[in-house]
Amino acid sequence: MRLVVQSPAISVAHLAHIHQLSNTSVQFAQISQHAYYLANQANINPAVQAFCATQKIDCAYVENNQLIHKFGLCVMDMDSTLINIECIDEIADMLNIKPRVAEITESAMRGEIDFSTSLKKRVALLKGLDESALQRVMDERLQLNPGAREWIATCKENGIKTMVVSGGFTLFANHVKNLLGLDYAVANTFEIINGKLTGQVLGNIVDAQRKADELVKLRNALGLSALQTIAIGDGANDLRMMSVATIGVAYHAKPVVQTQATYSLNFVGLEGVANLLTT
Repeated sequence: MRLVVQSPAISVAHLAHIHQLSNTSVQFAQISQHAYYLANQANINPAVQAFCATQKIDCAYVENNQLIHKFGLCVMDMDSTLINIECIDEIADMLNIKPRVAEITESAMRGEIDFSTSLKKRVALLKGLDESALQRVMDERLQLNPGAREWIATCKENGIKTMVVSGGFTLFANHVKNLLGLDYAVANTFEIINGKLTGQVLGNIVDAQRKADELVKLRNALGLSALQTIAIGDGANDLRMMSVATIGVAYHAKPVVQTQATYSLNFVGLEGVANLLTT
């Protein structure tokens, strides 16, 4: 394995202490401005993990064969992963009911309530909202998360197909697809009649199982193996999708996701995914 450490706050003193804890003669190699790796690690070192956690450094023990050029597909969540907001919470803010909706969102992301049930509850609260509010949220509040452009550029450079699969909505998912130049986008669709949201969702809801199914379907269509897939998410409804990929990355994620992910990034942006897979 190789030990990958990365953080905007990482220093020479940090690297020296991690090197001492690792008890190795191998020296750190630099991957990027804020990322380094230490080769030939035989075992995961809990002392290194504990130190990195206290110093706000992302730390991962990565299998040597997990390298960027070996992958062919990356499937990503949208809200709070590729972008900085939970779209439905911001839409609810247009009706001054953001706290009510955000509470349901948080509960679903922590895995406390079924996602489909939570989505129906939240969308029902939006009944009567003018569809122009959706465009306002997109124009005024939606921003890409740090490192999103860099990560997608790395995917393109290595021939990795990219897809956003969102429990959010098509207007936003297609916008993000266009912003980043993603290859595919799958999301839910609001029912809108006479310019107003009806409080209903059209078609089959993109829930945890649907996210996993979409990854497998596209993987098979591209003629790839499970070993060539990456999934990135932050909420409990991303766990099934992450479990069917070889690498599941928890990005600034809920605790339940971090405990089940292959790797977690809490302090760097999405460019950190590329650093995990680069030597």
